[in-house]
Amino acid sequence: MWVALIGLLMGVALGLLLPVKIPVVYSKYMSVAVLAALDSVFGGIRASIEDNFDNAIFLSGFFSNILLAAFLAYIGDQLGVELYLAAVLVFGVRLFQNLAVIRRHLLKR
Repeated sequence: MWVALIGLLMGVALGLLLPVKIPVVYSKYMSVAVLAALDSVFGGIRASIEDNFDNAIFLSGFFSNILLAAFLAYIGDQLGVELYLAAVLVFGVRLFQNLAVIRRHLLKR
């Protein structure tokens, strides 16, 4: 648990300190991919709290969620439809559900 927290803090610090600019063209893809990654991370934390965390499931879900979300955004761009909003809605709802379960568990302690 501490290793993950230290890695998260190091990643946030590097992200804030390094001047990485993402072109506006890729902003939809990155926003959906980050939301999908956050959904996977909160799902992993929830699974860890519920004592059924599996590293293989977490890693496969992490990358498949990111790829699926980016693919939906790409297909939506090709069709001229804002399809990435569907991914934002689904991952946003799941993120808040996972956060609610984590919060309830921490409050019951």
